[in-house]
Amino acid sequence: MEIFNSIVTWVMKKRIHQIELFIKYPHEVQAEVFTKLINQGKKTVFGKAHDFANIENLRQFQEKVPVSDYEELFPYIERMMKGEQNVLWPTDIKWFAKSSGTTNSRSKFIPVSQEALDECHIKGGKDLISIYVNNHPDTRLFTGKGLAIGGSHEINKFDDRSNSYYGDVSAVIMKNLPLWAEFARTPTLDIALMHDWEEKLAKMAEATSRENVTSISGVPTWTYVLLQRILALKGRENIMEVWPNLEVFVHGAVSFTPYRMLFKSLIPSSEMRYMETYNASEGFFGIQDQAGSEELLLMLDYGVFYEFIPFDEIGEAYPKTLALSEVEVGKNYAMVISTNAGLWRYKIGDTIKFTSVQPFRIKISGRTKHFINAFGEELIIENAEKAISNACEKTGAIIDNYTAGPKYIEQGKQGRHEWIIEFNKDPDDILQFNAVLDDTLRQENSDYDAKRFKNLALLSPIVHQVKKGTFYRWMKKRGKLGGQNKVPRLANTREYLDDILSLVAS
Repeated sequence: MEIFNSIVTWVMKKRIHQIELFIKYPHEVQAEVFTKLINQGKKTVFGKAHDFANIENLRQFQEKVPVSDYEELFPYIERMMKGEQNVLWPTDIKWFAKSSGTTNSRSKFIPVSQEALDECHIKGGKDLISIYVNNHPDTRLFTGKGLAIGGSHEINKFDDRSNSYYGDVSAVIMKNLPLWAEFARTPTLDIALMHDWEEKLAKMAEATSRENVTSISGVPTWTYVLLQRILALKGRENIMEVWPNLEVFVHGAVSFTPYRMLFKSLIPSSEMRYMETYNASEGFFGIQDQAGSEELLLMLDYGVFYEFIPFDEIGEAYPKTLALSEVEVGKNYAMVISTNAGLWRYKIGDTIKFTSVQPFRIKISGRTKHFINAFGEELIIENAEKAISNACEKTGAIIDNYTAGPKYIEQGKQGRHEWIIEFNKDPDDILQFNAVLDDTLRQENSDYDAKRFKNLALLSPIVHQVKKGTFYRWMKKRGKLGGQNKVPRLANTREYLDDILSLVAS
């Protein structure tokens, strides 16, 4: 295994030069991606309908092709789901990434072309390894196996010919990994891709606890659940007693901030490393390239062309979009992508903030539909994560899960925010926790602060402390265990709050 580790590490480092090239020439690389995408899309149904043959520059592209969300692209995707080809993309689409979302109960089916698999998703996985081994040349990553927590997949039931599939993006990627990657991972695919999450959890714990695991990748929520199961199975107090050679956890999909202390309690090693990625159903977009920094390098040569909607334009029917050359550090933007799977000027639903433009590094600041603005406060996930983290730090708490929404103004009563929080370790003083939460929100968000001033428009938030396992029960009730399913952090309605409170009361 030492020889294998040395060979793979050397091979992975060779990609660094190409990464350095797009860092040095970002606009030229994006221009090449744009031109290639337009040329490939010319003869598709979508390309013909939007006159791709006469698009020569970004301005013409923006004039001819509207910014769209899933609902607006769905008529094209539906045709592809039924087996029609050359609709959004010229090569055959045999895979769809099924995304349940967190604001809409209807599943979304994102087309995944072979180009998107090879040049985006899988390339992103290789690059994160390249960056990791470049930053940590002493790594022994490949002396053991990587634990990957995936979802499931099934035959596309909408296609009568049954020659296409859909599933969580993690399952789609696992089914298409090169042989060497399959050799280096655990558990086996028959376990990793099981449909029944609770049965899979038990089998994953049993199988992986016998392996020499050196890395873990997955969504923090479900990774934590698995690690707890393994500790219970092995009768151990921390995961280093099971996997003494574990060195890195690659995480994404949700902010790691609320989970940091939780994972430190399970993995107390001072040598443990954490690496964030931005890999969604629609594509692989960013990798944490600097050890110790939470910024993500925007990956520019993955067959994805980027545009950005200024935050105050997000709700507009015809929003203004900016090219990469026009963005500014510190401002929030909604991300718009055109991809090598046929998503054209597609609003992915995430908001990002640039932390640097030389090179282009970002932080994910929230979701375009996940915020609280019932009283004009425009509270975003970034504000919530900072407040939760601060309150935990000041009161010794460790959080497991949370969600928040508005408590509307009633006759004779002012409005406020309402939080439901499940702690892994309770705060020393819940009243202090609530106060720090509120104070931090006021510091982070001037609109919230203005509404809270002397309780003029908003009262201090209500915090419900619920029993351990509450969010697991709720996600199970909704049929959203495991995979890419995420607990919605913020909502502008009471849909989630009332559902959870009803569950707690039952």
